[in-house]
Amino acid sequence: MVSVAGYTAGQRAKHVPHGKYIAGASILVGTAITMFLLVLLNVFPFTPQYIIPVAGMMVGNAMTVTGVTMKRLRDDIRTQMSLVETALALGATPRQATLEQVKRSLVIALSPVIDNTKTVGLISLPGAMTGLIMGGASPVEAIQLQIVVMNMLIGASTMSSIMSTYFCWPNFFTKAYQLETKVFSIE
Repeated sequence: MVSVAGYTAGQRAKHVPHGKYIAGASILVGTAITMFLLVLLNVFPFTPQYIIPVAGMMVGNAMTVTGVTMKRLRDDIRTQMSLVETALALGATPRQATLEQVKRSLVIALSPVIDNTKTVGLISLPGAMTGLIMGGASPVEAIQLQIVVMNMLIGASTMSSIMSTYFCWPNFFTKAYQLETKVFSIE
């Protein structure tokens, strides 16, 4: 799942050097940390019938968010190259010079996931909750499970998105802390 998701997210951010590997590593880290917490806290039993669908949902959401984050970050830095270069010339580190672009890419990429979480059950009826209720579970139990699912999706997506920005940064700058022009000259 992670390999295909990394390839797909890397395709979206095809102008980011090593984008497929960065996306794959980011998705793997975000999903693994979230899954580890779920298993550690005994939210789900550690059996394939729970782990495989939960991991699939997390990887799918992390894939979408990671691809958008990487593409948006590269495009924002490219659009504001003069601003970033000015900050670097005045002594800022690459992280300081691109902080606003990173924030913007994270906000843009995570907005759909957060908006979906805010409206779940009100606008859309998620499959896990609906399936449990139709299967005879109490509505309270179904809603509790859906809350856990939505929070884990946000967790995996957020971790993957943040990791992708950290993994992208070194590819955008030279060792002398200058913008890597060949990364940003490609349309």
